[in-house]
Amino acid sequence: MSDPTTVSVSTTAPSNSTDAVLKHSDSTEVKLRFRTRVLKGDSIPVGPGKIALLLAVDECRSISAAAKLQGMSYRRAWLLIDEMNRTLKAPVIATAKGGANGGGSILTDFGQELVDLYTNIETRAHEACKADIQRLLSMVAP
Repeated sequence: MSDPTTVSVSTTAPSNSTDAVLKHSDSTEVKLRFRTRVLKGDSIPVGPGKIALLLAVDECRSISAAAKLQGMSYRRAWLLIDEMNRTLKAPVIATAKGGANGGGSILTDFGQELVDLYTNIETRAHEACKADIQRLLSMVAP
């Protein structure tokens, strides 16, 4: 088995997932990706897709534009936001109706705290397991 040339951590946009990447000497990438989810009964109040959507809303200031950025319909984005709002203790998005100022959407303080906490947990979990992740990735044949 040839030795890997690099193992690194990267945060990939737009999902903001923490990936461990191993590059073999032939430049082939092998990845490990954390997919942290919070489950409540049959629903998923928090997961990587929902965090990615919140980050897109924060960037675009619009649910519609965020949905396009994520490659989903407005309806799908709205349903994901609605599920978060129903299953979490506070709303994650504040919306303003259209008009002279054009409306739009922003993360609430609670929504920003959720995104920050989620990404911090993923980053810290990756850092804590870095040596084991490197060993695991090195077990993949080049």
